Amino acid sequence: MILRMLTLAGGLAGTAATSQFPEYSQQYAQRLGGAVDALAEVVADFDASAAAVGLDRQAALAQMTGTAFLDRRRADMTATFQRHARLEADLRALDGQGPFMRAYHLPRLTDSQIARAAWAAYQPAVPLSPAGLIFAVFGFVAGGGLVGAFLRLLRWPFRRRSAPANPA
Repeated sequence: MILRMLTLAGGLAGTAATSQFPEYSQQYAQRLGGAVDALAEVVADFDASAAAVGLDRQAALAQMTGTAFLDRRRADMTATFQRHARLEADLRALDGQGPFMRAYHLPRLTDSQIARAAWAAYQPAVPLSPAGLIFAVFGFVAGGGLVGAFLRLLRWPFRRRSAPANPA
């Protein structure tokens, strides 16, 4: 009886967690768009400054040497260009997608800064959409199944062994 209750609790925990994914992933996608826009401004400003003196991006970066500050600034700008390219690709993959395709593209929801900001602003709610209901059912089955399997694994060494058949 206790094992069934623990399995049910696992199912309910899975329900609570996965039913929130559609809304959280939408919040993440919105913040992703804002981050891409902000980084695009920085990239465009750098490229415009480089073009104003007749350089492309790579040539401008190559000239940023000679002092600790310039070396550090070159490394920062290189990281900014890389992050912008990665986030822009993530946004293209997620743009206009529903919750099931956002779940399919889950590895694209992994930028730590955006995830932290989305989580900080996120308010859990009762899922009233069909997608939220489907995620809730999946979470219930997955959570209950995982807890049930874990409990069976824990009980396995203690199960009773059946007596050998008596040959007569």
